[in-house]
Order: sequence, then C-alpha cells, then structure tokens
Amino acid sequence: MDNTFASPYNQKPLELGADFVVEAVTKYINGHGDAQGGAIISNDLETMDRIRYEAQVNVGSVISPFNAWQIFRGSVTFPLRMERINQSAQKIADWLEKRENVTFVSYPGLLSHPGHETALKQMKNGYGGVISFGLDADDKTVERFCAALKVVTFAVSLGHDESLISPQPSYDERIHLYPEKFRKGFIRFSVGLENPDDIIRDLDQALKTIGL
Repeated sequence: MDNTFASPYNQKPLELGADFVVEAVTKYINGHGDAQGGAIISNDLETMDRIRYEAQVNVGSVISPFNAWQIFRGSVTFPLRMERINQSAQKIADWLEKRENVTFVSYPGLLSHPGHETALKQMKNGYGGVISFGLDADDKTVERFCAALKVVTFAVSLGHDESLISPQPSYDERIHLYPEKFRKGFIRFSVGLENPDDIIRDLDQALKTIGL
C-alpha cells in the first residue's frame, strides 16, 4: 500500500493488514520540499532483508547522506505539521463544498465523500492535506485561477510546508482514467501551513478574478 497521501500520522496500514507499505518521505515526513527519499516498511523480515541487500547493494537504491539528514530534520516537526494540515484541509474542503461553481470536492473528511465511512475507521488523526476539486470552467480559465493565487503556490508536488495547487487539464493523457466528474476543471490542492483563513481568502479572490 502506498501511504504517502495519508502519511503514517493519519494511517498505519500494517495494523490494517497490509503486507508492505511504501512512503514517499519526500512529501509529508520531510515536509519542506527540499529532499528526495522513499521507504519500504514491512513485518516480513525475510523479504525486507532481500530488499535491503538486493536493492541497495545490486541496484544502488540508497539515499544520499545529505537527503537523509534533511528528512530526519524535517521529521522532528512531522506530527505538529500534520495536525495543522489536517485541521486546515478540513476547513478549506468544507468551504469549497459550499461554493457555487465548484462542481465537486473530493476529500475523505467530507460526509459527501463515498469513502468517508472507511476513512473514519482507518484514519485516526485526520484525513490529510490533499483536496481534489473541480471548477465549472475550461482549461485556460482554470489556469488563470491558479495563476491569480497569491498565498497558494502554483506548482506540482504535495506535502510541503507551503500550499501547492496544480490543474489537471482535459487534454492530459491520463484524464480518461479518472471518474467523469474529474475530467473538466479538475484541480489538485495540497494544503500547507499557512493560516487557513488566509488560504480561503486567497481562493475566494482568485475565483472572483476569473468571474466565479
């Protein structure tokens, strides 16, 4: 199971029956967008030994010492950051869901999310910081919305200390793999550590800028 979006603060897949868990520690665990790394976790010690010796020795899958130091440094504040991100994302998702011209909001903390009951059972501290939502607008207008933001950064990735937003245009080669409602005006939003009221005001002014 890839647990990157939930993070180990919110969900512990091994306790839920997963055999192997992968974490992109580049994201929430590091939390500063300045280091790359990944982790594989399992209680299967024999297989973990094979991964350790075959992947690390033969393939060279070894993190650099400096990246490792950056990730360890960032992990010190990981629980505090996730607590803030969980709270902010829930507040922002609730606000987005009430907005006219927002066609959908997909966030497991919302009662309207089809997986909410499952998330309620599995995710103990919150629902993470990634919100997907849609605007009733074409690709160019969605890009204008993202570019009009002043607090939120128009960039890819997730799990940083700063909020990041990225549109998924209708011409993306993978868009046909998404549910129908995601195929127009789809935006992925990673909530950061900024004051959630500042983020909401920023989203509001950007929506008004494009006439929504």
